[in-house]
This record gives sequence, structure tokens and C-alpha cells, in this order.
Amino acid sequence: MNSSAAPHPAVSAARLDAATSELDPPFGVADLDAFDRNASGLVDRAGGKPIRVATKSVRCPELIDRAARTPGFSGLMCYSLAEALWLYRTGVSDDLLVAYPTADRRSLAELASEPGAASAVTITVDSAEQLDLVERSGGRSAERLRVCLEVDAAWRPLEDSALGRIPWLGSGLAGLVHIGPRRSPVRSPGQARELAREVERRRVFRLVGLMVYEGQIAGVGDAPPGQPLRAAAVRWVRHRSAAELSRRRAAVVEAVGGVAELEFVNGGGTGSLETTATERAVTEVTAGSGLIGPTLFDAYHDFRPLPSVLFALPVVRRPGRRCATLFAGGYPASGAAGRDRLPSPYLPSGLRLTGTEAVGEVQTPVVGRGAGALRPGDRVWFRHAKAGELAERLDEYHLIEWQDATRCRRVGSARTYRGAGRSFG
Repeated sequence: MNSSAAPHPAVSAARLDAATSELDPPFGVADLDAFDRNASGLVDRAGGKPIRVATKSVRCPELIDRAARTPGFSGLMCYSLAEALWLYRTGVSDDLLVAYPTADRRSLAELASEPGAASAVTITVDSAEQLDLVERSGGRSAERLRVCLEVDAAWRPLEDSALGRIPWLGSGLAGLVHIGPRRSPVRSPGQARELAREVERRRVFRLVGLMVYEGQIAGVGDAPPGQPLRAAAVRWVRHRSAAELSRRRAAVVEAVGGVAELEFVNGGGTGSLETTATERAVTEVTAGSGLIGPTLFDAYHDFRPLPSVLFALPVVRRPGRRCATLFAGGYPASGAAGRDRLPSPYLPSGLRLTGTEAVGEVQTPVVGRGAGALRPGDRVWFRHAKAGELAERLDEYHLIEWQDATRCRRVGSARTYRGAGRSFG
């Protein structure tokens, strides 16, 4: 559990219902007290390293700004260049790192031609081909475009073993076992140095940062409920991977630092703040999901964020004594398909999805001991599996605050990207 967060008020369906009684579901709420406690917990876990807000995990400008203004946070990590330019124009931040390479030629041209944007937005690359694409996009900046070089952080056990030192094994065989996201083709200090030289060679660009994101540590829970063997295996992988990456990341930073003076070295995520922040080579970390507390982040041993964003669905019929059917709810999360990607009934307690329908486009049945008391017009509160994707389903979050341990009230609303008429893929 996250020991840095104080106990949260006793959340109940009745108290949430009372605070939102004038609203007709489906709708979403953001619990500002839980959000702020989560932000403070992330700062504590980062151990003094500044935290970038991962905007993809929030997708609501008001909440992004709320986190960014929390002491210990600094700057934004965006998932889209168009998104970064929009947030820059709205004044949310003037320090925006686009964490994924872009092929958006229109936004690249805007970045180069819009006054001030080139000094506020940093784009990420991992190949010379991406540099070519940027140069072909049109538009010329009065200053060199800021570039962050991404290095792959995945763990390849065959490379991190005696086998990896056998010349005839070759990089192809050594890379057969790849644990982690498939991101950058750049892995070694030598590869990073060569790409850094290529960036600096071109007069259009200026290398200012490095990013090394360890998704196999930050994004994989090490305490899946009821799976002790899987938990042990995940912890072993996390430990070995972190040790290998710490050595390699330091070597990469040294190699690239000989080519350009770096402003930042970014790493980590919500699930790895403690380990990543201890590395001297890392100057900042990133977190986003830990602000929201989705169900996928229940499976961690050392911390657990509070659920700060929920959504309500209305009961519309009763097909059986211990079954109630809700309107809508088909909001599955991205990633490899599985039940862990589905929203989960949260309040009232004693509810579960059915195995045959799960969450549906137009209806979602719930069963269990809690279903017997539900009647048409009642609400069931859900948590989403991933942090930011609920915002793509709703135009706004209704903001609630706790007055004391038993009462909460609605204090306003905040538009999501969708509510602002924005969609970034």
C-alpha cells in the first residue's frame, strides 16, 4: 500500500449518489481529494526527482494542470505532437515532451513555424529516418527543434548472460527473448552515440534529452491477486531487468553526454518510481496512472493509488432476482484482450460482471449478492482498467470534494479532451 497517502474518507455509493443526485448517468466523477493524495504519494515515492505528468493517463486539461502545479511535478509528457501544441497554446505548460515519434506532417510544420513552440516542445526520435521525415515536413523554425533521443529499455536475458558474450551467437539470437515494450531500435551506448551525432550534425535539430522507459517494470504489477507464482516471476524479472538497465542507462548517458549537453534524462513510470529515481543518471521521472488509480494498478505490492476517477451507469431492468442490467458501459481498455481490460463494478459492493456479456455496447448485466437490492433508476459505480481512456468516452468529469469523513459535494466540472472537441488518436 502507499503509506504516504493518508486514509481516504469512507467512499460509498450512497454518498456519491447524494453528491451527484441531480445528474443522469452515464457520467464520470473525479474525486479531487483522492487525486491530490495520489499526487502527494507519487512525489514521496520519487524521492526528490521531479515528475512529468503523463498526459495520456489523464486527458483532462484541468486535472493535468492541477497535477502539474503540485510541488514536485515539472512539465508534461504528451503522447501526440498535436496534443502538445494544443496544451501549449492553452497555456497549460511551456515544457512539453512528446514521448512518441510522430508522422504528423501538419503538426511538424506548425511546430517549426509557430513562434515560441519550438522552445517549449521537445520531439522524440529513435532513427535517422524520423529526422528525415521532420525535415521534409515543411516549415522552418527560427531556432533549432528540440529533440529527445529514445533508447530501448526492454530486458533481453540472452544478452544479459554469458550467452550474450559469445561472438557467434549474434544479435539476432540474443534478441529472441524480449521482455518489455517494443519501442526504440537503439539499445547500446554506441548506437545512442551515433544517433546523437546524427542529430547534432543536422542544423535543424538540437539534442536536449534522453528517454529510457522501462515498461516491463513500470507497467506490470508484481502482486496479481491470487497468482503467487506469477507474482514471484514478475518480481524476479523486475529485479534482473532493473539491474541490467541501470548499468546500461548510465553508460548511454555517458556516451551521449560526450556529444551534446543534455537538459534531462527521463525514465520510469508510476510502477517504478522508487527504483528509477535512485539512479544518478536519471534527472526526472514520469507518472500519470498513479494520479487516477485504475484497476490495472491494483496489482502492485508496494503501493496502491486511490481510485480518483469513477463512472456511474444506471440500472434499467431486473432480469432476475440477483441480476440487474445497466445501460451502456462497453468501455474496454486497450492492450492484449482479457478480462483485466474490462471496467470493474466498484460500488455498491458485491457485484460482478457476467462471463457471457461482460460490459456491452448498450447494456451491462451485473450479478452477485449486491444485485438483489438494485432497482431501475439506481446507479452502479465503476472503475476503468486504464487511467486515461475513460476520458475518450465522456465529455466531462464532475468534480467532487469531501467536506468531512461522511459528506462529499460536487464543486464543478472539467472538460475532457473529447469534451473540448479534441481527439489525438
